[in-house]
Amino acid sequence: MGTTETKLVAECKRRLISAKTDLLNRVRDARQELHFEDKGGDEADQTVRVLAEAETLSMHERLRSQLLEIELALSRIENGTYGICEETEEQIESDRLLAIPWTRLSIEGAEIRESVQKRYAR
Repeated sequence: MGTTETKLVAECKRRLISAKTDLLNRVRDARQELHFEDKGGDEADQTVRVLAEAETLSMHERLRSQLLEIELALSRIENGTYGICEETEEQIESDRLLAIPWTRLSIEGAEIRESVQKRYAR
């Protein structure tokens, strides 16, 4: 691995750890908000609370999914497979890795996967 690649992986790792910290803080804050809400109120208040809880759970699931992608990217850095497209087995573009450091697909790989998904969605 060249110096440029080493710097790229180090920067992506820094971004991944930062994103992970941010996600964990958001999960913690969402949990605290969910637990401190007043359980009283009339039927309308209770309905609003149920909808807010459902939205929080949905957000929590999205955050959990993204956290998993970040953890997988960090493990790919550790095992030396980071930056290799799962679809094409070619290097993922540097700009793409910097923009989405947890990505597993190059632009071409993402287009291939999207094309296959559209074909089978019919």
